This record gives sequence, C-alpha cells and structure tokens, in this order.
Amino acid sequence: MFRLTQMMRLLFRPQTPQRPTQARSASGPVVVWNLIRRCNLSCRHCYSASSDRVFQGELSTGEVCRVLQELKDFGVPAVILSGGEPLLRPDLFEIAAHAKALGFYLGLSSNGTLMDRDTAKKIAAAGFDYVGVSLDGLRDKHDHMRGMAGAFDESIRGIRHCREWGVKAGIRFTPTQENIADLPELFTLMAQESIDRFYLSHWNYAGRGNANRAEDSTHRATRDLVTFLFRQAWEDVEQGGSREFVTGNNDADGVLFLFWVRQHFPEKYPVAEQLLHAWGGNASGVGIANIDNRGHVHPDIFWWNYSLGDLRQASFADIWGATDEPLLVGLRQRPRPVKGRCGACHYLAICGGNTRVRAYQLNEDFWAEDPGCYLTDEEIGIQPQQHRFAPNSLL
Repeated sequence: MFRLTQMMRLLFRPQTPQRPTQARSASGPVVVWNLIRRCNLSCRHCYSASSDRVFQGELSTGEVCRVLQELKDFGVPAVILSGGEPLLRPDLFEIAAHAKALGFYLGLSSNGTLMDRDTAKKIAAAGFDYVGVSLDGLRDKHDHMRGMAGAFDESIRGIRHCREWGVKAGIRFTPTQENIADLPELFTLMAQESIDRFYLSHWNYAGRGNANRAEDSTHRATRDLVTFLFRQAWEDVEQGGSREFVTGNNDADGVLFLFWVRQHFPEKYPVAEQLLHAWGGNASGVGIANIDNRGHVHPDIFWWNYSLGDLRQASFADIWGATDEPLLVGLRQRPRPVKGRCGACHYLAICGGNTRVRAYQLNEDFWAEDPGCYLTDEEIGIQPQQHRFAPNSLL
C-alpha cells in the first residue's frame, strides 16, 4: 500500500515525527480476514468470487477467537474484517468486540449496502477504527460493476450513517476502462459527503477479477489517473486538509511519485528517494497477510489459489514463520528474484517487484515481470522497447 498523503506530509512538513509506513519492522503483518464468502452483490472484479449463497467450511466463532489470540501473540497490529460482505455474518460484532478487547486496530471492509442506521450504530459501538466502502464510479457505473441496481445509493447512505455515529469512513475505487472517467466527479462527491479517505485499488487478477481482466484500465489511462490523484492529494496537503489518499495493488505508483517530485519539487528529490526506499514497495508475504473464510493463510488477499497453511492444522506463528515455504522465501528476499523488466528495473528497491499475482496469472511464474507496470523502459533504465500503454488519455 502506498500512503500518498503520508508521503507528501513527510516531504513538505519535515518537522512531523513520522516514518513512512511499511511492514519492515519486527512486528507481525497487518491481517485482512475474509470472515465470510457470502455477499449480496456480484462484483465484476471480486477477488474471492463471492456470491449470495452459503459457503461450507467457514470458521466458527470459537475458532475465529482462538486465531485472534494467535495473531495478538504474534504481534499483529491490525485486523481488517472483510468478506464477501462481513455484515452478513451474524457473529460479526461478537468477533469485533473480542478483537478490540485484545487491542487490535480494527477495520471493516464492506460494500456499504447493508449499513442502515441501526447497523452503523452497532459498528460504532463495536469500536471499529475505520470502515472502507467500495464505490466504483458514479451511480450507473457503480451499479453495473456491483451487479445490483440501487447499490450506489445504498452505499452512500451507509457512509452517511457511519458519519452520523462518528465512525471514520472512506471509499475504495477500482479503475476500469468504463469507470475511470468518473473519477473527477467522484472527488467532488467525496468533498460533498465529507469522506475522510480515498483508496485507489488497482485492478488485480484474482477470482472474477482475473476472468474479467480485459476490463482493466489501459496503462496510459492508469498513469494519468495516478497523476491526477497526486494533484488532488497535493492540493489537500497544501491547504492543510485532513483527507487521506492511498493507492494499492500497483507499486509502480511509488516510482511515478518520485518522478512527480523530480518534476515539480526537484530540491525534494533526494529526500523523496530515501523515503521511498524505506517504504520498499510491495509487502505481500511480509507486511500483509490474508486469512480466508475457511482458515487458510495467504500472502495477500489475491492469493486464494495458493495456501500457505490451514489454521485448523497449524498455528499462525508456524505458518507465517515458515522458513522453507518457497513463495514466502521469494517474497521476503531482497531484492526479490523477479525477471524481465522487473528484474532489470533501476527502481526495483522502491517498488519491490510490484504485484506477483498479475505476473503469475499471465505467465504461470511467480517471478515474471508484472504486466500492470505502466512505466516505460526508458524511465526504468532498461533498453528501449515498444511502449506498452495506449496513447489515449481519459483524464
């Protein structure tokens, strides 16, 4: 995850005693936990291929609470409860109460459609620190992506209910060829609704997201979108705003930010480069872990086709601490054993080789170059080849 606003504040408010957030410390990883696979929507980019039916074999309340203790003992600082749609799980608030009692930072990842006023009140009472709501464009585009008419309006109402009860809420946007033009108006909506956080979640190739990957935005459009986000974040920081802008699933964003700093604030370039090296890019298998609904552990949320171990058979510490698991060994190697453009890239230490799932889905090789990188060969310091992004600009 690239915390853009935090990076800008570190650069332009150097008196702030902060360090770039990345999981390179001795503490455990942030855990995203898909408590339930059932969902009332059928999103085209859903990495878990969820649907509105009951999935067998999901962890019980007791099993979840046992694993939460294991995570606490391992030093996990934060748990994000996700799905499917986690609000469909009857014991969600019991689980949340147990997690808060253990001292976790607790997030909720929801589509927002089930957050009526009473549910939002329960979310506040449970002590959730943050609620992330998916919002993929304006009404028509969002409803198409989510597979349900009226989903947009319900999600907006859910965000409003969270705000009513004092719960910090943000939106998560996945760009496609169809919805990317909605982004400027989405930012206007964000200001109107006093939304605290914007997370640009690049399309990743898992679940239905892999089946529908042809809908992913072009390299040129993605690059323009990220640059547009830089401008929005900079305006907010410059004006002393409190909104937070974050991107995920394409660590080339960090390298593009370095280029942006060189263009607009060249005197800040050396400091920006140091901060980005400290950040280190992709954290799969290092600073981020995923637990699916049946208790299997994965390097991140997009690796459901690769299990590191089963929490019904081994502890989290034994699974995550394995030193002979080949994928984990590679993900934790610095530099990672990536190939092609990624291996030759001058900025490998900044992006960490980007997203390995996209590389695997297209090449059946964990370490192939990431096809989602939108930077040119010249920019990353390798021999020129034909540029791989389309010349059109949607922003």
